[in-house]
Amino acid sequence: MERGESRTRRGEGRFLREGDSGGSGRGGSGPSGEWPARASRAGAADDDAKAAARAARAARLAKARASRDAASPRPARSTRPGPQRRPRSEQAAAVRRPAPEPAPARRFPDPRLTGLGSGLFCGAVMLVLGYFDSLMFGSLTLYSVLFLPVCALTALWVREGDLLTAPVVVPIAFAVGLLAVADSGGGFSGRLMGIVSALATEAGWLYGGTLIAGVVVLVRRVRLIARRAAARRRANLSGG
Repeated sequence: MERGESRTRRGEGRFLREGDSGGSGRGGSGPSGEWPARASRAGAADDDAKAAARAARAARLAKARASRDAASPRPARSTRPGPQRRPRSEQAAAVRRPAPEPAPARRFPDPRLTGLGSGLFCGAVMLVLGYFDSLMFGSLTLYSVLFLPVCALTALWVREGDLLTAPVVVPIAFAVGLLAVADSGGGFSGRLMGIVSALATEAGWLYGGTLIAGVVVLVRRVRLIARRAAARRRANLSGG
């Protein structure tokens, strides 16, 4: 009996040792096998708790944003169309568009008289001035002074092809105007003597008016020659 009990106890001890070693090696139901399972369950619980915390935080943020939007509503969008940008081609065309030319300044009258027209103009004006002087003042000096601007206008208004006629017609016009202002002793001979006397006494004014007309004609002639030479040079350069 005693030997049987001892063998039974040895078998139970061997069985317990094998069970302990097998549980520790294969993760059995012993203390060493239960630890990894507990650790995994604890990690899963922590992950669930973190996920729940993140979801709660997201819900709070969404609720706060919704309350802020409700407190301050966004302004309604305007339905008016905004300014449309022009294409670059139209912008370039607008930039390259030349500025409007300024209105030409008002110029003095610049008529062009022929040789005959300049003679008729100067003679008619001097005749009118002679009659006016004889009626109002009767002074040959005033008549001679008025002769100077008439000579200048005649030389300025004659056309370029008849420039040389101006210094010729002004003395003739001076003599025509003397028919009205010169003293006449009676008859044709008396009037003729009065004209000759006036020409002799007013010769300085006559020469002065003729000189003015000659200077104006000379200046215009020089400018005309210079313009023609410049045009000829430009034609040669463009042709070459």
